[in-house]
Amino acid sequence: MAMSIKGVELQSGYPREWLGIGLIIVLPLLITLLIVLAHWARNRRKRLGAWDPRPKKGRRVVRGVASGLVLILVVTGASLFSSSVNLSDWVRATRSDKDIGDYYAEPQTTDTSKKRNIVNIYLESGEQTLSDESLFEKNPYPPLEDRTQDWQKIDDYQQYEGGGWTMAGIVSTQCGIPLKGTDTPWYGGGNTAPPDDIDTYLNGTTCMGDVFKQQGYKNVFMGGAGAEFASKDTFLQNHGYDEVKDLNDWKKAGEPQKNFRKDWGLNDERLFDHAKDEIDQLHAESERTGQPFNLSALTLDSHEPAKAYDYCNVDTDSKLTSVYQCSMDKVGDYLDYMKDKGYLDDTAVVIQGDHLKHMKSSDSFHQQLDKNNNRSIFNRVWVPGEDNQRRLRPGIDQLNMYPTMLEAAGLEVKDHQAGLGVSAFTDTIPDDSAQSLDPDDYKELLTTDSKDFYTKAWAGEHVRS
Repeated sequence: MAMSIKGVELQSGYPREWLGIGLIIVLPLLITLLIVLAHWARNRRKRLGAWDPRPKKGRRVVRGVASGLVLILVVTGASLFSSSVNLSDWVRATRSDKDIGDYYAEPQTTDTSKKRNIVNIYLESGEQTLSDESLFEKNPYPPLEDRTQDWQKIDDYQQYEGGGWTMAGIVSTQCGIPLKGTDTPWYGGGNTAPPDDIDTYLNGTTCMGDVFKQQGYKNVFMGGAGAEFASKDTFLQNHGYDEVKDLNDWKKAGEPQKNFRKDWGLNDERLFDHAKDEIDQLHAESERTGQPFNLSALTLDSHEPAKAYDYCNVDTDSKLTSVYQCSMDKVGDYLDYMKDKGYLDDTAVVIQGDHLKHMKSSDSFHQQLDKNNNRSIFNRVWVPGEDNQRRLRPGIDQLNMYPTMLEAAGLEVKDHQAGLGVSAFTDTIPDDSAQSLDPDDYKELLTTDSKDFYTKAWAGEHVRS
């Protein structure tokens, strides 16, 4: 069973409390017990007259080395565990009496007269920090920045505390809650990614696709990779999506092997070629039936290891920097297509990174990002017929994007709230919102296990009941 701590998957069938107890308490006790037993056996042999051929000095050296190794093992193990899960936060979270259910807001639509189509594009590892030319060879985002100069953006848009992988980004922005597990229906507490084959996915919550479905939208998701990974397909199908198009669909469509990354997924150029056909069909159907649509897409090229396709000219020492820019160019080309077709006249667009760039030991840009305290996620927002120069609330995290996207699609929601988030289109924060908490309390809320809430959510029991 896969358990994830800050995006790093661990194989475990137990909640993280037991992992902590095992590493910090049980293992040192077992080692100590073995030392005691060895000491007792040695003394017993001495009493019985057993002969030890080693000189006394040699025995003392062996005992010293063994004791030193044990001490190093215990200290290193505790240190590694503490640094990997942030021990102080872990202890606070497991002891906290805060529960997300106390702040969760079921979205209530109050006006649907202005509902419109929406396109939501997730940029794989789309981190704004990469645009800093004082840190990187070049800014990879001009293909988007140049085309969105008159769009709105959220300054200092943050990854939510505990997030950092694709499904965490999708769930947080479409449901307004952190992605966490519980002891049931699949094991692993804390910030946990589910396996690939679960039957239901947070069915006790109401997410963006659910709201759109209730309002008559057609929901379509497109991605280059297989949607079964981490049960992405289950999440989407359980939350209002009518169609999920992924790796299997592109293979059936006859895409040549050169357009794939070793069967992992279809490249961004071909994904957006298909997305052009998709939006043509959706827009024509919408004009004919009056049914609006939500088209969500997820890029793939900018995920490491970097692969440059024949449409990408690598002109940087780090191939990944060039690959990022080539991916952004394909998204920018898609925006041009929408503009030329007139779709931007009646269709909102949200572009956002799914998470900050991963920082595993084998990944690029460690020197620039590891200790960087100014990291944020790239984003742009287009709302047709609105003042797109209006300032959006800065410094918000991904949980706030849920009500923001609902309102970008023209749906007014009560108090601008959905999940734990408050729309970026307002500066007014309700007193009972999680967003009104001070930073330390908010961090504690997001990192606590909230077992009551997640037990209901995963069991399909309405979280507000």
